[in-house]
Amino acid sequence: MSAVVGIVMGSDSDLATMQAAASICQEFAIEYELRVVSAHRTPALMAEYGQTAHERGLKVIIAGAGGAAHLPGMLAAYTPLPVIGVPVPIGHLQGVDALLSIVQMPGGVPVATVAIGQAKNAGLLAIQILATADAALQAKLIEYKQTMATESQAKNERLQASAKNIEQ
Repeated sequence: MSAVVGIVMGSDSDLATMQAAASICQEFAIEYELRVVSAHRTPALMAEYGQTAHERGLKVIIAGAGGAAHLPGMLAAYTPLPVIGVPVPIGHLQGVDALLSIVQMPGGVPVATVAIGQAKNAGLLAIQILATADAALQAKLIEYKQTMATESQAKNERLQASAKNIEQ
């Protein structure tokens, strides 16, 4: 099976953040490719990646970038696929600059954007996009969300029990 999600970053230093997108894809058995594609250092490669992504079978691109964070928007300009931007927390502004850069796309060039450093949410959003055309994957997502709810309820029950012990 070939990759359906492209996970790209401007530098391998972004991998610590972007690994969470790869991990959630693995959890859902979604094939992905992981690449360094820099909008500034390898612009021709980045353009080729965006222009050919759909021809290679990709359905969604997750692009992580820090600082000026041009990668998600530039890929969105070159591809017909949905692009999800992940602001990577680097430098003095810890991703605020990247967040503002990614969300300020001009009309006609949309980039979905998740919170700073939240590559896991980008992966989940990519999976939700894929699940709109895949009933089995949608069922896995429903189960995933039910598991999260169950875990949250269990945490509440432990907290309530702990609070009662403190009061006594």
